[in-house]
Amino acid sequence: MKTPSASLAFSDRLRTAIQRAGSPLCVGLDPDPERIPPHLGTGIDAGRRFVRDVIESTRDRAAAFKANTAFFEAYGADGIALVEQIKGWIGEDVLRIADAKRGDVAHTNEAYAKAIFTRMRADAVTVQPYLGGEPLEPFLRNPSRGAFVLCATSNPGAGEIQGLKTENGPLYLEIAKRARTWNRHANVGLVLGTTKLAAIESVLEIASDLPLLLPGGGAQGGSTAEVLSLLKRKIALGLFTFSRSVIYASSGKDFADAARRECGRLKQELA
Repeated sequence: MKTPSASLAFSDRLRTAIQRAGSPLCVGLDPDPERIPPHLGTGIDAGRRFVRDVIESTRDRAAAFKANTAFFEAYGADGIALVEQIKGWIGEDVLRIADAKRGDVAHTNEAYAKAIFTRMRADAVTVQPYLGGEPLEPFLRNPSRGAFVLCATSNPGAGEIQGLKTENGPLYLEIAKRARTWNRHANVGLVLGTTKLAAIESVLEIASDLPLLLPGGGAQGGSTAEVLSLLKRKIALGLFTFSRSVIYASSGKDFADAARRECGRLKQELA
């Protein structure tokens, strides 16, 4: 299988990564100091070993890894250095998503994009659309790098804003429609929680051409099988993200092996 080339459009790189892994599985990296196996010790050294061992045990079964930057930033400068190391452990044939939920005015996004794509060497980033599409251009300029726009997220309170009624339906549908107009380089996707089955179904009616980042499975109880069926029916592309249920599958010395076993189970579930 060819390594995803930096010259390819992001959507093509995503398809290649899924084909290599044989599954649309994305492993979320949330190194919470309170949940890292105690035998690893404490502090950044424990976090570094935990993240590295999880990656090494699961990378052949994952199309992508999604690093939640908040957990790394909480360690301070050492955590930021750690998140910059991740691409080296993952390799070039597995995609690396920075779950940073960035989105500000254009000149600020220029700095965010430089940090995420150059310093962190991420292949994609999660962004929020509240300031409109024009300021997101720094994240979308390079066709080989992607941006997943928050659309209908998996947290229980998301509907307070995302479900607000517009003249054309709920706000999240308007976001999906507008995201399609930003997709000039085939590198825009949407974040849709698998806990929001009705939202996914309605978004696929209008934007099945956009790749999806699908958190909410595992610990959050999302409907993985039903969402997978919807994607197959619409011939849509999606990455299913599992974080806590994989990386904390065991709190013992076998944590890396347990993460690998859970990835194997999920690979069968996502077949």
